[in-house]
Amino acid sequence: MSLEQDIKQEKFQNEYEKMVVNILYTSSWLYNINSSRFKQHGITPEQYNVLRILRGSNPKPMMLADITCRMIDKNSNATRLVEKLRQKGLLRREICENNRRQVDISITEKGMEVLKKIDRETETWLEPFKVLTKPEAQELNRMLDRLRE
Repeated sequence: MSLEQDIKQEKFQNEYEKMVVNILYTSSWLYNINSSRFKQHGITPEQYNVLRILRGSNPKPMMLADITCRMIDKNSNATRLVEKLRQKGLLRREICENNRRQVDISITEKGMEVLKKIDRETETWLEPFKVLTKPEAQELNRMLDRLRE
């Protein structure tokens, strides 16, 4: 379905305005799909992002500032996300022995298991996006990277 049909707007000031609205609308659409994907695992997309970041540094723990700078959504409250994940037993927070002001954050085995379950579902989840060919996906990635330069 076209953007015009989805948001019931026939005219835009120009193609650039339409492009921006299309990116924002598509971002929201993807976010909602992702949310329902993670809901069955009891986490949000932002919590998933934190777990993936921690898995990438595993077994080395990370500080909160390092997690924050790697997050997709820079406006997320990383402190709150980390605390929610700690309460669920998916990560641990420990005061560094060498520097009492530093808190080391690492993923737990339970957190790794949640990610493994999600990983097993990922190929099926990605299937609808394969309406684009691999070269089209590469071109879209290139164009989106260029927009952020």
